[in-house]
Amino acid sequence: MEGAVVLLDFWPSMFGMRTRVALAEKQIKYEYKEEDLRNKSELLLQMNPVLKKIPVLIHNGKPVCESLIQVQYIDEVWNDRAPLLPSDPYKRATARFWADFVDKKIYDLGAKVWKTKGEEQETAKKEFIESLKLLEGELGDKTYFGGENLGFVDVALIPFYSWFYAYEKCGNFSIEAECPKLIAWAKRCMQKESVAKSLPDQEKVYEFLLQMKKIFGIE
Repeated sequence: MEGAVVLLDFWPSMFGMRTRVALAEKQIKYEYKEEDLRNKSELLLQMNPVLKKIPVLIHNGKPVCESLIQVQYIDEVWNDRAPLLPSDPYKRATARFWADFVDKKIYDLGAKVWKTKGEEQETAKKEFIESLKLLEGELGDKTYFGGENLGFVDVALIPFYSWFYAYEKCGNFSIEAECPKLIAWAKRCMQKESVAKSLPDQEKVYEFLLQMKKIFGIE
């Protein structure tokens, strides 16, 4: 079942991190290929000709694109260990809803926090925290979004934690002060080897973001 597994990725990508965490949770050996997004490899363009984006999961020569689809694929193919999606159809649908919410809200609002300033940035920060509070409400008193074990929503959201420090520095605010339960959840996730080894250092991400700001001419 395992076959040849290759991941085309870029180290600060929170989307690639999802796939890395899922592969690590399932203890799947794979070949990691770092992409230069300014000079995309022939393999990337061949494996994802439609979007030309990372991450791309290649299993036995066949590409699977888009991170949440990859995580679901990994869960279905290697279904004999560490299930990520619940077996109950309603719970599965709910998990997919919240993972989709992360995609639609957290990425765009986080980007607005570092790409804007003044009133526009203040609005982005407010909406970002509001979205995190909704996620905090869904987490409730559970250990993980998946209950006692790391689940689909945990895998979808935890990569953003590696970017939180950068957002805070750029926006001059504290996520922990506003969402202490969510940060406690993130720290629990980071105690898992599958997560800790899949996420880059927060300060390294911040340094990368400062380079991005220079490239985009954002002061």
